[in-house]
Amino acid sequence: MSQIENPSLLEKVESTNSLKEYVIEYVGKQLRPEDNGITVEMVIDVFARDFPEFLLPIAEENFIRGYKQALIDVDVGMELAKGENNDKQENS
Repeated sequence: MSQIENPSLLEKVESTNSLKEYVIEYVGKQLRPEDNGITVEMVIDVFARDFPEFLLPIAEENFIRGYKQALIDVDVGMELAKGENNDKQENS
């Protein structure tokens, strides 16, 4: 488990459609959990091992979007800081 725990990773995957049914069965055969429950984390681990060309672009896209958002946040923060400094100078 990662250092920052995401409770969603521990959620059991329910068989609500044929794709999920197949994935649950596949992951179950690979990992053979004692309680037969398949979690989101288990699915990710198996996909990372057995189908990385599917999972890697998703992870990369998520990283890039997060990085872009961080840069936007920094720019906005700098603009806000400049505005506060200008207000302080005008009021002095």
